[in-house]
Amino acid sequence: MESVEQEDTKVNAPSVIDRYYTRWYRADMKGKPREDHCILQHSNRICVITLAETHPILQNGHAIKSINYQISNGCSRLNNKVSGKSKRGGQFLTDFAPLCRITCTDETEYTIYSCIRGRLLEVNENILETPNLLLEKPSTEGYIAVILPKFEESKSITENLLSREEFENVVSRRSSAQSQPS
Repeated sequence: MESVEQEDTKVNAPSVIDRYYTRWYRADMKGKPREDHCILQHSNRICVITLAETHPILQNGHAIKSINYQISNGCSRLNNKVSGKSKRGGQFLTDFAPLCRITCTDETEYTIYSCIRGRLLEVNENILETPNLLLEKPSTEGYIAVILPKFEESKSITENLLSREEFENVVSRRSSAQSQPS
């Protein structure tokens, strides 16, 4: 009897992501169809930038050739250094600041954007060594970056983002539009 109760608990228990983070989405980033990003917002304001499950990298069975945090000649996200309680020294990002470029083995290149304004706390260097983390565990070990919004903006950053329900509506509209003949 006790083992049945334990199994029920394991099946119904929410994941750490579902339990402690609120999922927000940015669909069709910069007008590029299906290039969706997911922002996991913790109650302490910290936001984790990941690929949405509908992003072409995760949908089309792509293999990742390289991930590059070098945005331009003078700007590398890998050079980001933060220190102290107020996270001084972190690069300040706007909504559409590029975080990295992902190149697939078929030479398709995707630029991943910050989606929110804030201070860059860290980039995930583990995906440079093991790019498959991005494919296998995009919401956990395969995250792109961690951003801390300004305190006064922490409530308003979600105004331009979609809730999970709104995002699911966008995805279902896409699939119904795609299944109808032109």
